[in-house]
Amino acid sequence: MEKVSSRIASLEESQTIAMSKKSRELAAQGVDIISLSVGEPDFFTPDFVKEAAKKAIDENYSFYTPVAGYKELLEAICNKLKRENDLDYKPDQIVVSGGAKHSLSNVLMSIVDKGDEVIVPAPYWVSYVELVKLAEGKSVVVNTTLENNYKITLEQLQNAITPKTRALLLCSPSNPTGSIYSYDELKAIAEIVEKHPNIIVISDEIYEHINFVGKHQSIAQFESIHDRVVIINGVSKGYAMTGWRIGFSASPKWIAKACEKLQGQQTSGVCSIAQRAAIAALNSDGEYTQQMRKAFQRRRDLMYEGFSSIPGFKLNKPDGAFYIFPDVSELFGKQFNGETINTSIDLAMYFLNQAHVTVVPGSAFGSPNCIRLSYATSDDKLKEAIDRIRNAVSLLK
Repeated sequence: MEKVSSRIASLEESQTIAMSKKSRELAAQGVDIISLSVGEPDFFTPDFVKEAAKKAIDENYSFYTPVAGYKELLEAICNKLKRENDLDYKPDQIVVSGGAKHSLSNVLMSIVDKGDEVIVPAPYWVSYVELVKLAEGKSVVVNTTLENNYKITLEQLQNAITPKTRALLLCSPSNPTGSIYSYDELKAIAEIVEKHPNIIVISDEIYEHINFVGKHQSIAQFESIHDRVVIINGVSKGYAMTGWRIGFSASPKWIAKACEKLQGQQTSGVCSIAQRAAIAALNSDGEYTQQMRKAFQRRRDLMYEGFSSIPGFKLNKPDGAFYIFPDVSELFGKQFNGETINTSIDLAMYFLNQAHVTVVPGSAFGSPNCIRLSYATSDDKLKEAIDRIRNAVSLLK
């Protein structure tokens, strides 16, 4: 009998992966597809990182690694957190995992019991709610607004907290909105959390280096809750190393030990060669990262200007990451060739079939009135995509 477990049956397929799959199928048929659905930099891993990996192979780093990561990598992460964020962590507070998603999964599985509540501001990254579900927790989704730059308000946070609240999941810079919480906003959130000693703040900072408004601010900087904050980060976005699968958590020691215990039973240590490459990335001067950031900021401006001028698109100007997240609900109810656009999923399929541009429906992020468009591709492709979508929108009546 073909019967999967109830936990797997309850999961939703990632719509970002689903759209990428559909676009690849069309591309294989010879259709000129421009993908604005990808969630990774379009830059190559820097040469000095690749050289470190080659050196590691030649030096026979081919044996099992410590579950939490090589000592040198744990120290490099601690040094990065001190150097860039003025945060003090010791190596035994760091756990290196197979990407930031794996790190987040470890943390949720380690602190959430059945029925515990996790506050998740929406729009949220596609995997948050599903990972909470796997941990047998309950996501308390708080809908933010475009007018508030897609950030949770203090009133919303206070209203969402109950005796069952175990965690607050923040993402700054945000996927999918590009919004960034300021120092003052994080301080105010920390003051609320401080009054609820059972709440752990999980701070997803994977887009830290793609920031257009100044120094990155981490909620872990506030001493009153520092011992209840878990930072999730990695090398995928800031160093163009998505395929190397290196993420990490920085947390109170008791959480780190729990994550290490869990990982020891599930996957053990992360790839030895990727770890040696990550050491080189984290110990670098950041010049390559800054070059990427400048390119993304230029593309952000191009996308914001282009899509702001398309009827039916309402959007904020992102402060970071590499996405725009327009509200397109004004286009719902319009038709083309007898087909009605009723949802963001309909619109995404329309853009794929009519404009040959892939985007991701906002429903994947808990915001069904929106779509996500990535600008992690060349300026020329972005300009062409804007023109194609503008033309496709003009056909809707």
